[in-house]
Amino acid sequence: MAKFDIISLGAAVQDVFIGGKVLTPKHEADGWVEEFPLGAKLDLDSIEFSTGGGATNAAVTFARQGLSSTFMGKIGNDPAGSAVKTALMHEQVDISCLSYSDKYKTGYSVLLLAPNGERTILTYRGASTHYEIQDFKLDQADANWLYLSSMSGKIDILEQIVEAAHSRGMKIACNPGKGELKHTKRLVKLLPKMTLLSLNKEEMMQLIDSTEPAEMMRAIASFVDYAVITDGANGSWATDGNKLVQAGMYKDVEVVDRTGAGDAFCSGFTAAIASGQSLEQAVTLASANSTSVVQHIGAKAGILRSDAELDDMELNVTRLG
Repeated sequence: MAKFDIISLGAAVQDVFIGGKVLTPKHEADGWVEEFPLGAKLDLDSIEFSTGGGATNAAVTFARQGLSSTFMGKIGNDPAGSAVKTALMHEQVDISCLSYSDKYKTGYSVLLLAPNGERTILTYRGASTHYEIQDFKLDQADANWLYLSSMSGKIDILEQIVEAAHSRGMKIACNPGKGELKHTKRLVKLLPKMTLLSLNKEEMMQLIDSTEPAEMMRAIASFVDYAVITDGANGSWATDGNKLVQAGMYKDVEVVDRTGAGDAFCSGFTAAIASGQSLEQAVTLASANSTSVVQHIGAKAGILRSDAELDDMELNVTRLG
Protein backbone atom coordinates (compact mmCIF):
# COMPACT_ATOMS: atom_id res chain seq x y z
CA MET A 1 0.00 0.00 0.00
CA ALA A 2 1.35 3.41 -0.99
CA LYS A 3 2.11 5.82 1.86
CA PHE A 4 1.78 9.60 1.52
CA ASP A 5 2.04 12.64 3.73
CA ILE A 6 -1.42 13.78 2.71
CA ILE A 7 -4.39 12.68 0.61
CA SER A 8 -6.64 15.35 -0.94
CA LEU A 9 -10.16 14.19 -1.64
CA GLY A 10 -12.86 16.04 -3.58
CA ALA A 11 -13.61 17.72 -6.87
CA ALA A 12 -11.56 18.10 -10.05
CA VAL A 13 -12.59 20.38 -12.92
CA GLN A 14 -11.16 22.12 -15.94
CA ASP A 15 -11.47 25.90 -15.83
CA VAL A 16 -11.69 28.26 -18.79
CA PHE A 17 -11.22 31.96 -18.03
CA ILE A 18 -12.52 34.58 -20.45
CA GLY A 19 -12.16 38.33 -20.31
CA GLY A 20 -12.99 41.33 -22.44
CA LYS A 21 -14.74 44.67 -22.61
CA VAL A 22 -18.09 42.91 -22.59
CA LEU A 23 -17.39 42.08 -18.92
CA THR A 24 -16.85 45.70 -17.84
CA PRO A 25 -19.18 46.60 -14.94
CA LYS A 26 -22.12 48.84 -15.81
CA HIS A 27 -22.00 50.54 -12.43
CA GLU A 28 -18.74 50.43 -10.48
CA ALA A 29 -20.51 50.93 -7.15
CA ASP A 30 -22.64 47.80 -7.28
CA GLY A 31 -20.46 45.71 -9.58
CA TRP A 32 -23.15 44.82 -12.10
CA VAL A 33 -21.83 42.95 -15.10
CA GLU A 34 -22.78 43.69 -18.67
CA GLU A 35 -25.75 41.66 -19.86
CA PHE A 36 -25.38 39.31 -22.83
CA PRO A 37 -28.03 40.11 -25.47
CA LEU A 38 -29.76 36.98 -26.71
CA GLY A 39 -28.45 35.95 -30.12
CA ALA A 40 -25.47 38.33 -30.04
CA LYS A 41 -21.94 37.34 -30.99
CA LEU A 42 -19.53 39.07 -28.62
CA ASP A 43 -15.77 39.36 -29.03
CA LEU A 44 -13.44 38.52 -26.13
CA ASP A 45 -9.95 39.82 -25.40
CA SER A 46 -8.52 36.81 -23.59
CA ILE A 47 -8.96 33.12 -22.87
CA GLU A 48 -6.92 30.96 -20.51
CA PHE A 49 -7.20 27.30 -19.59
CA SER A 50 -6.45 25.93 -16.16
CA THR A 51 -7.65 23.23 -13.78
CA GLY A 52 -9.46 23.61 -10.50
CA GLY A 53 -11.55 21.95 -7.85
CA GLY A 54 -10.75 22.50 -4.18
CA ALA A 55 -9.04 19.16 -3.71
CA THR A 56 -6.74 19.40 -6.75
CA ASN A 57 -5.81 22.96 -5.77
CA ALA A 58 -4.93 21.75 -2.28
CA ALA A 59 -2.99 18.77 -3.62
CA VAL A 60 -0.76 21.14 -5.60
CA THR A 61 -0.16 23.32 -2.52
CA PHE A 62 0.96 20.26 -0.57
CA ALA A 63 3.25 19.07 -3.37
CA ARG A 64 4.84 22.49 -3.83
CA GLN A 65 5.41 22.66 -0.07
CA GLY A 66 7.43 19.46 -0.23
CA LEU A 67 4.83 16.99 1.05
CA SER A 68 4.14 13.71 -0.74
CA SER A 69 0.68 14.36 -2.11
CA THR A 70 -1.98 12.25 -3.79
CA PHE A 71 -5.41 13.17 -5.14
CA MET A 72 -8.58 11.11 -4.89
CA GLY A 73 -11.50 12.16 -7.05
CA LYS A 74 -13.53 11.27 -10.10
CA ILE A 75 -13.15 12.45 -13.67
CA GLY A 76 -14.47 11.45 -17.08
CA ASN A 77 -12.62 9.85 -19.98
CA ASP A 78 -12.41 13.08 -21.97
CA PRO A 79 -10.03 15.95 -22.83
CA ALA A 80 -10.90 17.83 -19.64
CA GLY A 81 -10.02 14.76 -17.60
CA SER A 82 -6.72 14.47 -19.46
CA ALA A 83 -6.01 18.12 -18.63
CA VAL A 84 -6.64 17.45 -14.93
CA LYS A 85 -4.31 14.45 -14.94
CA THR A 86 -1.58 16.26 -16.86
CA ALA A 87 -1.68 19.24 -14.49
CA LEU A 88 -1.42 17.02 -11.41
CA MET A 89 1.39 14.89 -12.81
CA HIS A 90 3.29 18.04 -13.78
CA GLU A 91 3.13 19.08 -10.12
CA GLN A 92 4.33 15.67 -8.86
CA VAL A 93 0.92 14.85 -7.40
CA ASP A 94 0.20 11.12 -7.40
CA ILE A 95 -2.92 10.12 -9.41
CA SER A 96 -2.90 6.36 -8.88
CA CYS A 97 -6.16 6.55 -6.89
CA LEU A 98 -8.19 8.44 -9.48
CA SER A 99 -11.64 7.07 -10.37
CA TYR A 100 -13.24 7.35 -13.80
CA SER A 101 -16.83 7.75 -14.96
CA ASP A 102 -18.12 6.15 -18.16
CA LYS A 103 -21.37 8.09 -17.91
CA TYR A 104 -20.43 11.64 -16.90
CA LYS A 105 -17.86 14.04 -18.28
CA THR A 106 -15.20 15.75 -16.19
CA GLY A 107 -16.36 18.84 -14.34
CA TYR A 108 -15.98 22.01 -16.40
CA SER A 109 -16.26 25.70 -15.51
CA VAL A 110 -16.34 28.84 -17.64
CA LEU A 111 -15.32 31.86 -15.58
CA LEU A 112 -16.23 35.37 -16.73
CA LEU A 113 -13.60 37.69 -15.27
CA ALA A 114 -14.41 41.29 -14.37
CA PRO A 115 -11.60 43.89 -14.22
CA ASN A 116 -11.67 43.94 -10.39
CA GLY A 117 -10.89 40.22 -10.09
CA GLU A 118 -14.43 39.16 -9.32
CA ARG A 119 -15.99 36.53 -11.54
CA THR A 120 -19.20 34.87 -12.59
CA ILE A 121 -18.87 31.09 -12.90
CA LEU A 122 -20.82 28.79 -15.19
CA THR A 123 -20.23 25.26 -13.90
CA TYR A 124 -20.94 21.75 -15.10
CA ARG A 125 -20.03 19.63 -12.07
CA GLY A 126 -20.20 16.33 -13.93
CA ALA A 127 -18.27 13.32 -12.66
CA SER A 128 -17.00 15.21 -9.61
CA THR A 129 -20.48 15.05 -8.05
CA HIS A 130 -21.57 11.61 -9.24
CA TYR A 131 -19.71 9.17 -7.05
CA GLU A 132 -20.08 6.44 -4.46
CA ILE A 133 -17.94 5.57 -1.46
CA GLN A 134 -16.05 2.94 -3.48
CA ASP A 135 -14.79 5.66 -5.82
CA PHE A 136 -12.51 6.86 -3.01
CA LYS A 137 -9.85 4.20 -2.62
CA LEU A 138 -8.76 4.68 0.98
CA ASP A 139 -7.85 0.98 1.09
CA GLN A 140 -5.20 1.56 -1.59
CA ALA A 141 -3.33 4.43 0.06
CA ASP A 142 -2.29 5.42 3.55
CA ALA A 143 -1.37 8.88 4.78
CA ASN A 144 -0.63 10.93 7.86
CA TRP A 145 -3.30 13.44 6.84
CA LEU A 146 -6.53 13.48 4.86
CA TYR A 147 -7.68 16.80 3.39
CA LEU A 148 -11.40 17.05 2.61
CA SER A 149 -12.89 19.78 0.45
CA SER A 150 -16.48 20.02 -0.79
CA MET A 151 -18.27 16.70 -1.17
CA SER A 152 -21.21 18.21 -3.08
CA GLY A 153 -23.43 17.84 -0.02
CA LYS A 154 -23.18 14.04 0.11
CA ILE A 155 -23.04 13.88 3.88
CA ASP A 156 -23.54 10.09 3.99
CA ILE A 157 -20.32 9.55 2.05
CA LEU A 158 -18.50 12.22 4.06
CA GLU A 159 -19.44 10.40 7.27
CA GLN A 160 -18.10 7.10 5.92
CA ILE A 161 -14.84 8.70 4.75
CA VAL A 162 -14.25 10.47 8.07
CA GLU A 163 -14.97 7.28 10.01
CA ALA A 164 -12.61 5.23 7.81
CA ALA A 165 -9.78 7.76 8.01
CA HIS A 166 -10.21 8.31 11.74
CA SER A 167 -10.17 4.56 12.45
CA ARG A 168 -6.84 4.34 10.61
CA GLY A 169 -5.29 7.12 12.66
CA MET A 170 -5.23 9.80 9.95
CA LYS A 171 -5.41 13.43 10.95
CA ILE A 172 -8.27 15.07 9.08
CA ALA A 173 -8.39 18.63 7.74
CA CYS A 174 -11.74 19.78 6.40
CA ASN A 175 -12.81 22.75 4.31
CA PRO A 176 -16.49 21.83 3.76
CA GLY A 177 -18.68 23.33 1.06
CA LYS A 178 -22.16 24.79 1.27
CA GLY A 179 -23.70 21.37 0.60
CA GLU A 180 -22.15 19.89 3.74
CA LEU A 181 -22.98 22.97 5.81
CA LYS A 182 -26.68 22.42 5.09
CA HIS A 183 -26.40 19.28 7.22
CA THR A 184 -25.32 21.27 10.27
CA LYS A 185 -26.10 18.75 13.01
CA ARG A 186 -24.49 15.83 11.19
CA LEU A 187 -21.41 17.90 10.32
CA VAL A 188 -20.98 19.00 13.95
CA LYS A 189 -21.09 15.36 15.06
CA LEU A 190 -18.11 14.65 12.80
CA LEU A 191 -15.94 17.46 14.17
CA PRO A 192 -14.45 15.55 17.14
CA LYS A 193 -12.91 13.11 14.65
CA MET A 194 -11.31 15.96 12.72
CA THR A 195 -8.04 17.74 13.47
CA LEU A 196 -8.49 20.97 11.53
CA LEU A 197 -11.51 22.95 10.32
CA SER A 198 -11.34 25.95 8.00
CA LEU A 199 -14.34 28.13 7.09
CA ASN A 200 -15.07 31.72 6.21
CA LYS A 201 -16.89 33.85 8.75
CA GLU A 202 -20.35 33.43 7.23
CA GLU A 203 -19.91 29.67 7.06
CA MET A 204 -18.73 29.44 10.66
CA MET A 205 -21.82 31.38 11.73
CA GLN A 206 -23.89 28.45 10.46
CA LEU A 207 -22.17 26.19 13.01
CA ILE A 208 -21.67 28.61 15.91
CA ASP A 209 -24.33 31.02 17.15
CA SER A 210 -22.17 34.13 17.20
CA THR A 211 -20.92 36.91 14.96
CA GLU A 212 -17.66 37.49 16.86
CA PRO A 213 -14.67 35.52 15.57
CA ALA A 214 -13.07 35.18 19.01
CA GLU A 215 -16.28 33.71 20.45
CA MET A 216 -16.59 31.37 17.47
CA MET A 217 -13.04 30.20 18.02
CA ARG A 218 -13.59 29.46 21.69
CA ALA A 219 -16.65 27.42 20.80
CA ILE A 220 -15.19 25.48 17.86
CA ALA A 221 -11.93 24.74 19.75
CA SER A 222 -13.89 22.33 21.94
CA PHE A 223 -14.33 20.11 18.85
CA VAL A 224 -11.10 20.33 16.80
CA ASP A 225 -7.39 20.88 17.48
CA TYR A 226 -7.04 23.68 14.94
CA ALA A 227 -9.63 26.09 13.57
CA VAL A 228 -9.42 28.86 10.99
CA ILE A 229 -11.83 31.65 10.10
CA THR A 230 -11.27 33.85 7.05
CA ASP A 231 -13.06 37.13 6.41
CA GLY A 232 -11.78 38.54 3.13
CA ALA A 233 -10.08 41.90 3.45
CA ASN A 234 -10.75 41.84 7.21
CA GLY A 235 -8.15 39.13 7.63
CA SER A 236 -8.24 35.83 9.48
CA TRP A 237 -8.28 34.15 12.87
CA ALA A 238 -6.71 30.84 13.86
CA THR A 239 -6.42 28.83 17.05
CA ASP A 240 -4.72 25.69 18.30
CA GLY A 241 -6.94 25.58 21.37
CA ASN A 242 -4.46 27.59 23.43
CA LYS A 243 -3.52 30.63 21.37
CA LEU A 244 -5.66 32.86 19.20
CA VAL A 245 -3.87 34.47 16.26
CA GLN A 246 -5.49 37.38 14.45
CA ALA A 247 -4.02 38.52 11.14
CA GLY A 248 -4.86 41.30 8.74
CA MET A 249 -4.05 41.38 5.05
CA TYR A 250 -0.71 39.84 4.12
CA LYS A 251 0.00 42.47 1.50
CA ASP A 252 -2.04 44.96 -0.50
CA VAL A 253 -1.83 43.68 -4.06
CA GLU A 254 -3.70 44.11 -7.32
CA VAL A 255 -6.30 41.36 -7.52
CA VAL A 256 -6.40 39.69 -10.94
CA ASP A 257 -8.63 36.71 -10.13
CA ARG A 258 -10.03 35.55 -6.78
CA THR A 259 -10.56 31.96 -7.92
CA GLY A 260 -8.96 29.52 -5.49
CA ALA A 261 -8.08 32.10 -2.81
CA GLY A 262 -9.93 30.20 -0.10
CA ASP A 263 -8.42 26.88 -1.17
CA ALA A 264 -4.96 28.44 -1.09
CA PHE A 265 -5.46 29.76 2.43
CA CYS A 266 -6.80 26.53 3.91
CA SER A 267 -4.31 24.25 2.16
CA GLY A 268 -1.42 26.58 3.00
CA PHE A 269 -2.41 26.50 6.67
CA THR A 270 -2.80 22.72 6.60
CA ALA A 271 0.55 22.25 4.84
CA ALA A 272 2.33 24.23 7.54
CA ILE A 273 0.68 22.35 10.41
CA ALA A 274 1.32 18.99 8.71
CA SER A 275 5.00 20.00 8.39
CA GLY A 276 5.26 20.74 12.11
CA GLN A 277 5.28 24.52 11.88
CA SER A 278 3.85 26.86 14.52
CA LEU A 279 0.39 28.40 14.46
CA GLU A 280 1.92 31.78 13.58
CA GLN A 281 3.92 30.27 10.73
CA ALA A 282 0.81 28.50 9.46
CA VAL A 283 -1.20 31.73 9.36
CA THR A 284 1.63 33.49 7.55
CA LEU A 285 2.00 30.79 4.90
CA ALA A 286 -1.76 30.60 4.41
CA SER A 287 -2.04 34.36 3.98
CA ALA A 288 0.93 34.54 1.63
CA ASN A 289 -0.34 31.62 -0.45
CA SER A 290 -3.78 33.17 -0.86
CA THR A 291 -2.30 36.58 -1.68
CA SER A 292 -0.06 35.07 -4.35
CA VAL A 293 -2.91 33.12 -5.94
CA VAL A 294 -5.15 36.18 -6.48
CA GLN A 295 -2.37 37.85 -8.48
CA HIS A 296 -2.67 35.24 -11.23
CA ILE A 297 -5.43 33.88 -13.43
CA GLY A 298 -6.45 30.42 -12.26
CA ALA A 299 -6.36 28.68 -8.91
CA LYS A 300 -2.93 27.04 -9.23
CA ALA A 301 -0.54 29.40 -11.01
CA GLY A 302 0.27 31.47 -7.93
CA ILE A 303 0.56 28.65 -5.39
CA LEU A 304 3.80 29.11 -3.47
CA ARG A 305 6.71 26.71 -3.36
CA SER A 306 8.57 25.77 -0.21
CA ASP A 307 11.55 27.97 -1.10
CA ALA A 308 9.44 31.14 -1.44
CA GLU A 309 10.60 33.95 0.84
CA LEU A 310 7.73 35.08 3.04
CA ASP A 311 7.33 38.57 4.43
CA ASP A 312 6.79 39.00 8.16
CA MET A 313 3.19 39.63 9.13
CA GLU A 314 1.92 41.67 12.04
CA LEU A 315 0.03 39.12 14.10
CA ASN A 316 -2.02 39.71 17.21
CA VAL A 317 -1.44 36.70 19.48
CA THR A 318 -3.49 36.24 22.65
CA ARG A 319 -4.54 33.39 24.90
CA LEU A 320 -7.77 31.81 23.72
CA GLY A 321 -9.15 31.95 27.25
